[in-house]
Amino acid sequence: MGCFLGIGLGPIQTGIFLSGAEGRFDRLVVADVDAALVASVRAGGGEIRLNVASADRVFHRTIRGVEVFNPADPEDMDALICAVSEADEICTALPSVAFFAKIAGWLRRGFEASPEHRRFVYTAENHNHAAEMLAAEIGPGFPQTFCLNTVIGKMSGVVSAEECRGRGLLELAPGAGRGHLVEEFNRILVSTCPGIEERKIAGLHVKDNLLPFEEAKLYGHNAVHFLLGIHASANGLSYMHELSKHPDIVEIGKKAFIEESGAALLGKWRDEKDFFDEKGFRAYAQDLLGRMLNPFLRDSVDRVCRDIGRKLGWDDRMVGTIRLCISQGVLCNQFAKGAKLAARRLFPPDVQDCEIRRRLKSIWGNVPEPEAEAVLDLLGSRSENIH
Repeated sequence: MGCFLGIGLGPIQTGIFLSGAEGRFDRLVVADVDAALVASVRAGGGEIRLNVASADRVFHRTIRGVEVFNPADPEDMDALICAVSEADEICTALPSVAFFAKIAGWLRRGFEASPEHRRFVYTAENHNHAAEMLAAEIGPGFPQTFCLNTVIGKMSGVVSAEECRGRGLLELAPGAGRGHLVEEFNRILVSTCPGIEERKIAGLHVKDNLLPFEEAKLYGHNAVHFLLGIHASANGLSYMHELSKHPDIVEIGKKAFIEESGAALLGKWRDEKDFFDEKGFRAYAQDLLGRMLNPFLRDSVDRVCRDIGRKLGWDDRMVGTIRLCISQGVLCNQFAKGAKLAARRLFPPDVQDCEIRRRLKSIWGNVPEPEAEAVLDLLGSRSENIH
């Protein structure tokens, strides 16, 4: 049945790709540079344990027979190169695309051992052009190797050993010091290539044009999640599910999702036959809002609100959504208010308006001045305070 290789042993890998590969391949192989984590999985006999949050409970799942290797360990490299050469489907699930430079060399060595072998390589780094970037890092010479982009709308996270004990959750492996908690939802979108209909991993849905769905994930799902998180933080909440007791904030998220980012996305992609229609987008939004507030995920507000500077970036979830709305002539009052709250959380309270304006433009870098001014006008950073 072939070989699956996962690179990176985080919750996206375990909760989506490794789970979807179990029972469909002869070999399940994972590469990770965390020596302690590798040792714990090996000591546990190659078993990886997951905590899965459904709508009404958390249940456990065990994936057995996983071989795990450390690319930083020279003694593991020969076995890992062999697994690369055999793998029919590969998933990279790394912290960012910056790590491609660290894996491209040994991936290429494995590919060179079987250059004509057909393999699908799924990139799960939450970057619209991750596949193209990985292919460029590896280089040419492998005509049947297809790097594919993904859109992952499945929420997941790492849980500390202490929280595992407190909540009755399983650690990833005995002594791993952490657990993975993933939601039950499992509809993952991937780009297309010749032969993709023969893929084996469960839960992958092919789209001829992935870009509209990538934007729906970033400017819909991610943007609204962050917007709700900022409001939750401003109201002193610790977990996202506590918003269920604040229907006024949930309504803000719903209006922003459907009337602002949704309207702008439907306007931009109105000619894309495979994209949502108005009814479909509304259902998508309402389903996601319910999932964001799932108490069994116990999603922390601090996690949702982390790295605000990046999330206020020019192309990222908050400012990127505002720019999309401006481009489509859609009012975006809720996102503008959310961006104001985020700016106030990012910068010290005594920072003056002109300094906030300068710092935001510094985050954005070299961008068109008229467009930057239009965004800043909506954020109220020229003529009024950002409160």
